[in-house]
Amino acid sequence: MRPDRGRVPGLSVVVLGSGGFLGRGLGAAFASRGARVHLFSRGGPPPVTGPPAGRTTTATRLDLLTAGPKELRTALAAARPDVVVNAAGRAWRADEAEMAAGNATLVERVVTALAALPGPPVRLVQLGSVHEYGAGDPAGATGEDHRPEPVTPYGRTKLLGTRAVLRGAREGSVEGVVLRLANVIGAGVPEGSLFGWVAAHLGEAAAARARGEHIAALRLPPLRAARDLVDAGDVADAVVAVATAPSAAVNGQVINVGRGEAVAMRALIDRMIALSGLDVPVTEAAEAPAARTDVARQCLDISRARRLLGWRPSRGLDDSLRDLLASVLPPERPSHSTPLGITAGVPAGEGK
Repeated sequence: MRPDRGRVPGLSVVVLGSGGFLGRGLGAAFASRGARVHLFSRGGPPPVTGPPAGRTTTATRLDLLTAGPKELRTALAAARPDVVVNAAGRAWRADEAEMAAGNATLVERVVTALAALPGPPVRLVQLGSVHEYGAGDPAGATGEDHRPEPVTPYGRTKLLGTRAVLRGAREGSVEGVVLRLANVIGAGVPEGSLFGWVAAHLGEAAAARARGEHIAALRLPPLRAARDLVDAGDVADAVVAVATAPSAAVNGQVINVGRGEAVAMRALIDRMIALSGLDVPVTEAAEAPAARTDVARQCLDISRARRLLGWRPSRGLDDSLRDLLASVLPPERPSHSTPLGITAGVPAGEGK
């Protein structure tokens, strides 16, 4: 008999992609609450700064993209999971074929492997993406019932992964639930993302200033978009909540996880520079070098997460930006604290 779904202690939780930006925090979040955590990553064991000592945590080196069906099934069976969280996938610096392998084919293989395990269906928590919606609601907040119409390779391949999980839930092979995440920020965000790239530039600027050298200008693409963003720690809280929610509430569901507001990207980058305390010159290109395929505005209705999970975001955008900056700047670098007219510290609004 599986442990009480309403409690984390005693749960056996597998985190796929535990070496990535989100996976690292998820493993630590479950371990700190007393779960038996099994970390699966291409890189093997986590660093010593990972989950707290004294908890039952194992690490398995497994390349999820190349592992055969039997190897994947055997590894999962050894963990005897109650919950599997899929934080693996491809987003940055990958073509559509590579994204399809990491975001769709892998998910189908995980569903198939879990279906072959003995015992009750395993709960599979898939980390989806706001980019699955495409334009979404152009003026308001996009709810889960909105028809997805992705316009990027990433969005298209993530939607295929979502459909594989929901199909598994309908067929009874897994307890499948998809958390459709807004753009996630926090310490360790990949440099391939806008925020990771800007953070890396600010880190280089701080080092240049310390050496008494000229600070290079930050050259930005045209930033006309507004995005919903959510802190990585808030995402971890949502994943823990869905892992322990009653089956009847979450099985077969898509649940948005964001802040429920659209923030102008240029304003947020300006805020990030101000918080760094660095005088960095900024230039923004007048036009994109090639036609863009993404959308101008994204905002999620997060009322379903509150209703089904009792979850809402707890961290402001300034908190997320400070965490990100602390990971790249010298510890003595002071932070600018004067608000710049965006909703960085305001609790997130919710949709209807």
